[in-house]
Amino acid sequence: MNMPPATKADKKATVDAAAWMFNIVTSVGIIMVNKALMATYGFSFATTLTGLHFATTTLMTFVLKWMGYIQASHLPVAELLRFILFANFSIVGMNVSLMWNSVGFYQIAKLSMIPVSCFLEVVLDKMRYSRDTKLSIGLVLLGVAVCTVTDVSVNAKGFIAAFVAVWSTALQQYYVHYLQRKYSLGSFNLLGHTAPGQATSLLLLGPFVDYWLTNKRVDAYEYSLISVMLVILSCTIAVGTNLSQFICIGRFTAVSFQVIGHMKTILVLILGFLFFGKEGLNLHVILGMIIAVAGMVWYGNASSKPGGKERRIPAIPINKSQKTDGLSESTEIDGKV
Repeated sequence: MNMPPATKADKKATVDAAAWMFNIVTSVGIIMVNKALMATYGFSFATTLTGLHFATTTLMTFVLKWMGYIQASHLPVAELLRFILFANFSIVGMNVSLMWNSVGFYQIAKLSMIPVSCFLEVVLDKMRYSRDTKLSIGLVLLGVAVCTVTDVSVNAKGFIAAFVAVWSTALQQYYVHYLQRKYSLGSFNLLGHTAPGQATSLLLLGPFVDYWLTNKRVDAYEYSLISVMLVILSCTIAVGTNLSQFICIGRFTAVSFQVIGHMKTILVLILGFLFFGKEGLNLHVILGMIIAVAGMVWYGNASSKPGGKERRIPAIPINKSQKTDGLSESTEIDGKV
């Protein structure tokens, strides 16, 4: 019996699911590796480590260009610098926010990225959300808050750090989608433009930022074979994490990326309990997980319905200087990945 050929919608759904799984697996993997590296082996240089991540990603883009998977494309220098500014403020801001705030307030700040991303889409893209979509987002926020928010204390400098981190992260994620649409850039192309600048700036500034945050010097760290292997593993997984983030935001939006992305938070809690044994899965954490997953399922259903999430104006015009089929070609490459 012959199977009916897969429709375009079926193929898109398959690629979408694969993109989400790619992002979830690599993101959870890098969190667990970094947790082992920092908690067990005392490598607390998060900004420098991120610079190494982007250096490895840059090497990957060079190899892909040499192999012909990344075609020549154009991104204005002003747009590139703006993106790097948002991205680096996001990275440094998150690290500073974690140091200056309680874990509870840090988690609340991370949750606030969804409302901020919604605000950016409503103001800049004229996006409109249905009532069910709004309620499902609220349910996800409630569930993750129940899972992660414990002690909550805030101070002036911690609030400022969290404010900068949240807005810069939301702007960086919005900009990923914006640049891909406007300049017909696929995930590979955009990474090829942005990764070298981020790697250079973070490797130059990272050691100084880490010394300011931890009062420790990265060059004075006592490296062991295991810690070096963990750094290499972290950098390798980071290539997939960076690429999958661009693929997911390019295929969806920053809000969808944030909402469904909280599945990673739940998996990290579960794996942290299994591998590290310090974070207990008590009743209110399990309840929060159930609420959050229910909210994610509801969001996926509500936002996919007609009127669930739609623009009130035409989409961002594609830059005429790019090939008109450039985005579709890049999307096909992303799908193969």
